[in-house]
Amino acid sequence: MNFIFFLVIFIVLLEIFLRIKWGFGNPLIYIKDPEIGYLIAPNQVTRRNGNLIKINSYSMRYDEIKKQKEKNTFRIILLGDSIVNGGWWTDQKETLSSLLEQKIINNQSSLNQVEVLNISANSWGARNELAYLQKYGSFSGNILILVLNTDDLFSFAPSSIQVGKALNYPDKKPLLALEEFFKKVLPLPIHPDLRNIPKETGDVVAMNLKAVKDIYEIAKKDKMDFFLALTPLKREVFAPFSKDYEIKARERLNYLVNELEITYTDFLPLFKSYSNPDDLYHDHIHLSHEGNKLLVNHWQKNITLH
Repeated sequence: MNFIFFLVIFIVLLEIFLRIKWGFGNPLIYIKDPEIGYLIAPNQVTRRNGNLIKINSYSMRYDEIKKQKEKNTFRIILLGDSIVNGGWWTDQKETLSSLLEQKIINNQSSLNQVEVLNISANSWGARNELAYLQKYGSFSGNILILVLNTDDLFSFAPSSIQVGKALNYPDKKPLLALEEFFKKVLPLPIHPDLRNIPKETGDVVAMNLKAVKDIYEIAKKDKMDFFLALTPLKREVFAPFSKDYEIKARERLNYLVNELEITYTDFLPLFKSYSNPDDLYHDHIHLSHEGNKLLVNHWQKNITLH
């Protein structure tokens, strides 16, 4: 009897500990979308590993906004994947968008109100991001910054197949924090629908570059200044550097940039010349706080606000 009592107490305490310490039991949930593929479900607040994550009614990682900006507001749209989003490892105030917003506020006293909207989701590519703009519009922004990484040049068409089936794309909250914890640490079988997913055929790079062009055209139509950024994979910064197919895809992106006269920053040379490039990364692709600051400092110096 005593054993059962202490076991129950232990389970309850462990449940509370997992919720408070790491935020298990309250993951971000995702919703399917026929055009975008998937979105982070709107109107969520959680803490993961102690980091605050807030999602507004437009599935942005940002405070609630009005779709039409206020008269004296300068609005920047930061569009991307998990690098822009920041994920569970980044607190709300440390995301690229929050750091850029604060940097502008600190250095541009002439601006009354600045908003840097964070439109992003894990593993989005240019075609997901284009579909989002086509569905929701550009929120009367002044500037649109599209952030790609090298892998985005090879991303597949929007799909919702992983929602509710892949571990990192839940469509509902677990009953217990312990349930989510064990799903994370135990080698669970892959959902049958996620096995042997047919790969997209054709010139995937061309399809993604077409989406980049279409995003640029939306910015142009809506009278927004457009900036394109490309961040490298960590292995591209160190010898033997980028693979042949990545170099060719980068060349094709450069051709598009030159054709359209897009303001473009390839961060690979800047990362290579950094004193300790390892410090710029959280893992093999996502940026650390130091990496985020490098991007923000570059934008603050090179983007004209008017």
